[in-house]
Amino acid sequence: MAVIKVEDIAHVRFAAPDLTLMRGFLEDFGLACFEEGGRLYGKGSDGRAFVHVTEPGESRFLGLGLSAASIADLETLAAHEGLTPEPLNEPGGGMVLRLTDPDGYMVEVVAGQHCEPPAPVPVPLFNSAAAKPRQRETIRLDPAPAHVRRIGHAVLKVSDFRRSERWWKERFGFLTSDEIEAAPNVPLGAFMRCDRGDLPSDHHTIFLAQLPGALGLLHAAFEVESLDDLMLGHEYLKTRQREAAWGVGRHIMGSQIFDYWKDPFGNELEHWTDGDLFTAADPPAKQTMQALLAVQWGAPHPMFAGKMAPPPGLVAFVTALQLRIKRLFARSPKEA
Repeated sequence: MAVIKVEDIAHVRFAAPDLTLMRGFLEDFGLACFEEGGRLYGKGSDGRAFVHVTEPGESRFLGLGLSAASIADLETLAAHEGLTPEPLNEPGGGMVLRLTDPDGYMVEVVAGQHCEPPAPVPVPLFNSAAAKPRQRETIRLDPAPAHVRRIGHAVLKVSDFRRSERWWKERFGFLTSDEIEAAPNVPLGAFMRCDRGDLPSDHHTIFLAQLPGALGLLHAAFEVESLDDLMLGHEYLKTRQREAAWGVGRHIMGSQIFDYWKDPFGNELEHWTDGDLFTAADPPAKQTMQALLAVQWGAPHPMFAGKMAPPPGLVAFVTALQLRIKRLFARSPKEA
């Protein structure tokens, strides 16, 4: 049994040497930005006080936040960890419990934050072969940034997947949606979602990936209003000469339509729309490494397109895994 069951991801936190430069990118990306207490905050339209934080300093990822259902849950987790919740002296207020995961990532579990009512989201009228709700109306889209609704997930590189998986599941109640294997029974990571019982939850809120190279955030993802909104954001970021990372396409795991960009300090942020939702009753699945980077349609991953070299050590890492698997299957049943 998990100590508590978190409800969602709350925010991601960075340091950067130039808040003005970061603000320019985030506004082009579709976040509403403001500064308070020497920090830069970005918010979506879901009513949360913030979803992205940058403080002055050497460029790096500082940590992420998770939303607990109540302050009582926060106190339960605090008792388990032998810690004490503190006031969250940032926009929205509330309380926070700061933990450190096995790889040193800061995890801020928050509760009791003040949220404004969510802004209305226009319902797109899409004429398909099955239904044609839009009649006697045209579509005319004005160039603009995408409209970020909320933060959806974060992807962390870890040094020992099974150790990290235990830590995150035992404390926060995450459920596996898809586990990634380099080969049968050789896990590399997992897409994990919140356990909200019968309420549908995003296919993944956290993805833990044991890959070679330095630890850190691989990307953070933000939901936008619709496919049209994502494509408008894509075109706007291009005109602003921002650095594209990967997209547009549709993932296999999670099914999201995605579009990845890099901020001025190399952090990767994703726009996405139309993702899968599951309840606690849906069982986990296993997927291959190939499926992780493949697309159902759209732009292939830059490594497959020859636009990006593999991460340092990836070839040696995969080769060592293949050798390990070959030796395992070469043993007799008695030896295995």
